[in-house]
This record gives sequence, C-alpha cells and structure tokens, in this order.
Amino acid sequence: MIEIEFQAPFDVARLAQKKQWLESVISSEGLQVGDIQYVFCTDEFLHAINLEYLQHDTYTDIISFDYTESSSLSAEMFISLERVTHNAKAFNQTFDHELCRVMVHGVLHCCGYNDNTPDQKALMRQKEDCYIAQYVSNFV
Repeated sequence: MIEIEFQAPFDVARLAQKKQWLESVISSEGLQVGDIQYVFCTDEFLHAINLEYLQHDTYTDIISFDYTESSSLSAEMFISLERVTHNAKAFNQTFDHELCRVMVHGVLHCCGYNDNTPDQKALMRQKEDCYIAQYVSNFV
C-alpha cells in the first residue's frame, strides 16, 4: 500500500492517480507493492534527515530508505516539495512533471537501478521518461 504524509502544508494534485501509476510502475518492474510511504516535506526537514542518516550536508529532492524484501517493494521516501518547485523552474518543467520524476526516481532506486555512472544515469533517465509518459497518457 502506498501512503502519503505531509510534513509541510502543500497541495499535491491527483494523489490517487499518482499512487495508481506508481503501483503500475512497480508491477512493470516485476515487483509487488509492499509498504511504501511518501513523506512530503520542506528543505530543512529533508536536510536534517540527510545530515543525520547519510552525513551529507546538502539539500536534495529525495531520500529513499529501501526496505524491499524478495519481490515486495517497501520503502520510506522523503521528498522536499521546495526542492521540487525549485528544480521544476530550473529545468523548465511543471511542478507536477518534476514531482512525478522524483517519485518514480525513488521507486526505481528501490527496484535496483542506480545513477552513479553516466550509463546508469542515462538508463535511470530513460526509465523515468518512459514511466512519466505513461502517467501523462493515462492520468493527465
């Protein structure tokens, strides 16, 4: 089950559709939906998590804690809505498009994809683009 929690006041459109879409992504990757929690938060909230758990003194858009076992994807994903807003402007995208990219990015990490090398980044971006196109065609 995918659950959504807000640590910051913010209105996110089409949450039910996003959950359904992410469930289809997970299924397409050959996994089952386990316990997944998205926590939408502020830059400061996510920065504190980054410092405490990863010892990184940087701002980021998402931190994923992967608890996947066997074929059941389970995770906690913390997303800074401020960072998503900033990145949407920087990349000339809508907020919704950038939020979808970040949400599916976290799922893809939990499916075993990495983005440490140029080839891995290219595959990750290709997967993100493919799944975002599916979201747009089915829900927007």
